[in-house]
Amino acid sequence: MKKPNIDLRKTSEPLFEKIEKLSRVQRILICSAIFLFIIGAFVYFSYFPKIKTQQLLNKEIKQLEKRLIVAKRNARDLQKYQKEIKEAQGAFKEVMLSLPEKEEIPSLISAVSASGKESGLEFLLFQPKDENRKDFYAEIPVSIQVKGNFHNIVHFFDRVAKLSRIVNIRDIKISRESVKSKAKTSDSSKLSTSCTAVTYKFVEPVAKKKPVKKGRRKK
Repeated sequence: MKKPNIDLRKTSEPLFEKIEKLSRVQRILICSAIFLFIIGAFVYFSYFPKIKTQQLLNKEIKQLEKRLIVAKRNARDLQKYQKEIKEAQGAFKEVMLSLPEKEEIPSLISAVSASGKESGLEFLLFQPKDENRKDFYAEIPVSIQVKGNFHNIVHFFDRVAKLSRIVNIRDIKISRESVKSKAKTSDSSKLSTSCTAVTYKFVEPVAKKKPVKKGRRKK
């Protein structure tokens, strides 16, 4: 089958003749319209898709920047918390070293008593009480009542504070002794002091026993 011969020259001549008959203004307008059409097609098919892609990329970049800021803030908080935990663990170890072992309690109580006697105080009462258990430690209170001048009492409290183990003095009450006779005027400067010396010891936490489930009896 033979292909039809198309003479482009013959088909395009009438078109060019029509264009030549147009005025200069009309030809400029036609050329401008064709040019604008080409520019519009380029913008629509090439530039607009790139703008949309750029907008999507910018949106994704902003989201990533926000996530990066949050991650950096969380990292700073984590470092801060880790530092606080280390400091708390160090402080806990120092406190634990200051808590006497169970075997040291009698000698520590004896050291408190010796501190009072070496400070020139007269003991009227020195009575250890039952321990008061807390979470991981127990308080061991000792009721104390002594007689002596103010300087000796302060010296006693200072010696107790300098013991290698923790001993706190609580509930301090100081009163002046009443003079009953002239023969006791030398004791008029002495004070009667009552307080509670509290030391501590570490105790292992008691594990909570799980309730035993009773099985159903078979009939």
